[in-house]
Amino acid sequence: MSMSVATTRSQMCLKRLLAEPQDNLPKCKHARLDPPPPSSGLTAYLRPTNPTPKSNQSPPPSRVGPYLLHESCEKEETYRAVHASTQEQYTCQVLPLRGYQERLAAYSRISKHENICGLQDVVIDQEKVYVFLPAHHGDMHAYVRSRKRLDEEEAGRLFAQMLNAVAHCHHHGVILRDLKLRRFVFTDKYRTRLALLGLNDSVLLHGNLDDDFLMDRHGCPAYVGPELLTNGNRSYSGRAADIWSLGVSLYTMLIGRYPFQDTQPAALFAKIRRGVFSLPIWLSPQARCLIGCMLRKEPADRLRASELLMHPWLTSSPVQHHNMYKTQHNQSTTQNKQEDDQVVPTWTEKH
Repeated sequence: MSMSVATTRSQMCLKRLLAEPQDNLPKCKHARLDPPPPSSGLTAYLRPTNPTPKSNQSPPPSRVGPYLLHESCEKEETYRAVHASTQEQYTCQVLPLRGYQERLAAYSRISKHENICGLQDVVIDQEKVYVFLPAHHGDMHAYVRSRKRLDEEEAGRLFAQMLNAVAHCHHHGVILRDLKLRRFVFTDKYRTRLALLGLNDSVLLHGNLDDDFLMDRHGCPAYVGPELLTNGNRSYSGRAADIWSLGVSLYTMLIGRYPFQDTQPAALFAKIRRGVFSLPIWLSPQARCLIGCMLRKEPADRLRASELLMHPWLTSSPVQHHNMYKTQHNQSTTQNKQEDDQVVPTWTEKH
């Protein structure tokens, strides 16, 4: 089966899934699904929790439709999958049955983009939904951990691809939320091409796409913006929150640690709310400027993704062919995937 035929079939499958009435879902299984998050306050992603595993979760079956599921790729429900007939490899994300249509709707909203992993197939059983995306060669979080920090030339090439993906989503009214280094994966073995993996946490804007104000709090503690940590249920700009997360990502790529760190969640959130961070003197003025354009405490002061793409730090650097930059590192160092997102090697200045 050719890739074009498979892609066309997957697109038709997605359109059918999105058009299917929710009433057709097996109602007898709904009681087993996890309840929706509370409507007010921080979601579980921001609320301090104990890292104890859930005892009521069973591992997914070893075979789902024509696919064989292998070891888990991340601490989330993401697995390496292989098609039993073609032996083609995929990344499988497991979603709850309830509300899956809304969580997959972003794939039909955006057009094909080289820096966004497209939906390949969807398999539904009576309890869960299995979403199949292209296979990858590791994520940015593990890559930064293994490299300690990236030089500005490499970071610029990679961050431009991350920014292109976000700008494309924002242009089509898709707010990504929960943006972090782990969500960007390498699509080539030389680790020079990046793509955003997974749109199931996104929010689709309707009507006036300029109105991007959201109410729910959702995100990873190290990457969340200060406006999401304020008291009350005030709305905030979804696009501006994504930009803050991108600023944290670039800071981490260049310096090797998060701009705001603390072992205690309350202390971490207090630092984020203050919005004060430091930059090493060896960082170039243009890189310092770009980070400052994103990590601004006031959301309205942050540049949009389309504006950031025109920043001199990205436009003035030479663009080289990706084959000239084959990164050399020990792939075994990328296996520390069970550690918390706040754990990144702290940068230490060499004397």
